[in-house]
Amino acid sequence: MKKTSDETVYPPGYYGRKMMNAADWAGTQVRQWERAQAERKKGKDFSQKPCICLSRGIGAGALEVAEFLSKRTGYPVIDKEIIEHMAKDSSLTEKIIKFFDERLPGKMNELLVALSIEKKFLANDYVKQLAKTVTALSHTDPTIFVGRGTHLILPRHSILSVQLVCNKKRRIEKLAIMLDIDKSEAEKRLNIIDEEHHEFFKAVYLREKISSDEFDLIINMDHIKSEHQVAQIIACAFEQKFQVHLKNK
Repeated sequence: MKKTSDETVYPPGYYGRKMMNAADWAGTQVRQWERAQAERKKGKDFSQKPCICLSRGIGAGALEVAEFLSKRTGYPVIDKEIIEHMAKDSSLTEKIIKFFDERLPGKMNELLVALSIEKKFLANDYVKQLAKTVTALSHTDPTIFVGRGTHLILPRHSILSVQLVCNKKRRIEKLAIMLDIDKSEAEKRLNIIDEEHHEFFKAVYLREKISSDEFDLIINMDHIKSEHQVAQIIACAFEQKFQVHLKNK
């Protein structure tokens, strides 16, 4: 029987700092949206926000970079576990779309139609749920998305798309430390995770491999090993692309 990475639990925050789990985060987010309804009457802007999308393999350090970026920008971090939870919870998705439609009547359907024309992968129900979730979130707040191919869903002009890469040896070493296992076992688990990652992109986005054309910026973590420095580089690129000024922290 084929092994899966489900044998190893990777909760949000597996990189070191404990983050709120996906279900708790989603519940908190819905309550925030409910409170935001009053803001709609005060003219709060619910247009597409500039977002940062980080793509990486496990062990490249994306979540550490995202944490520094969040401190630098003040933007929330939404990782793949949160995205997956929200996309699979139909009742939660309905709440998201309800809030979105109340703010921008008919806009979600308009966006999905446009996406369907541009993105050939938008065919099955799961992908549509995923697209609705990510689209609604990106209209609520400027956001740092980590994983799940969000850079392929959101309009290219509205995001800074960044890929973090590093050699496999570094990824294995990091995974071994994170899970407190030896390097041999870490390599086996990493191979399983990478295979699942490939199958996900093949099934969801109809892609056999990731193309460099998808990204505004590709950073090799073998040569810039400080996640804080990488976050600063990304923040600078974000400021330049969208002509915004972020607070220095």
